[in-house]
Amino acid sequence: MKARLGIAPIAWWNDDLAELSDDVSLEECLRQASVAGFTGMETGRRFPMDMAELGPILAKYGISVCGGWFSGLLLDGDIEIEKERIARQMAFFKAAGAPCIVYGETARSIQGVKSAPLATKPKLTEAEVAAYGRKMSDFADWCAAQGMPISYHHHMAAAIETEAELDLLMKHSSVPLLFDAGHMAFAGGDNLRVIENHWARITHVHTKDIRRTVVDGLDRSRESFLDAVVKGAFTVPGDGSLDFAAIVRALAGKGYEGWFVVEAEQDPKVSPPLDMAIKGHKELMRVMAAAGYEVVQ
Repeated sequence: MKARLGIAPIAWWNDDLAELSDDVSLEECLRQASVAGFTGMETGRRFPMDMAELGPILAKYGISVCGGWFSGLLLDGDIEIEKERIARQMAFFKAAGAPCIVYGETARSIQGVKSAPLATKPKLTEAEVAAYGRKMSDFADWCAAQGMPISYHHHMAAAIETEAELDLLMKHSSVPLLFDAGHMAFAGGDNLRVIENHWARITHVHTKDIRRTVVDGLDRSRESFLDAVVKGAFTVPGDGSLDFAAIVRALAGKGYEGWFVVEAEQDPKVSPPLDMAIKGHKELMRVMAAAGYEVVQ
């Protein structure tokens, strides 16, 4: 089985908390990712949305676009408006040869609101999830027909956060799934059970780790998702509490092939991005070899 290793620029520049950003250029970010051994990077706020400009920079460091976030509003929005909103990114990603667009539902989400406690996240009834799932399925089908599939990112502080919420969305939709080990563990879910239940839908993987002591020590009635990030809830594989050997072995056992992307937002002054990237890449290479993956460039 073949796999590729990518990383997200959120370790260098945080889009929700600008103060948690390293003062480095796009080229320096790409250089560090390449030094660490990664061959893909998801897009971020310092990426030009034009392959004529970005392509030569990526080629210089042997990096390709392996995905990138889209802030979707389909929960409360209109599908035709969302098609218009995603069109530019879709054209850019097609030109870049990206595998997918990462769809994150931001309607009603409190993930970017530092004053909003985790416990106040939006909650949907099953009927609401069913209606949302129909809209998401139609949107996902349209995106795939345009030549650029989406992969749905369950996310802390969003409408689809917990394992039970994800189960409902999978039940009531046909949308492809981005499996994020760190977000699912933070939400109290069982990563191996999620893989067992939904492996056939997984098209993209984020290998985010958590620091269990930080996550368990949060007061969710008072502290927000961004408070948790500042405290160091997330980190890279090999530096946290999750058993990535078991997680990667489970994905291998279900035949998953594709990108494994390190996505771990941290304070770069506390956790230098290059050091973290090297540590995450080393751990992934170890567990992927043990699971029988061939990591391709």
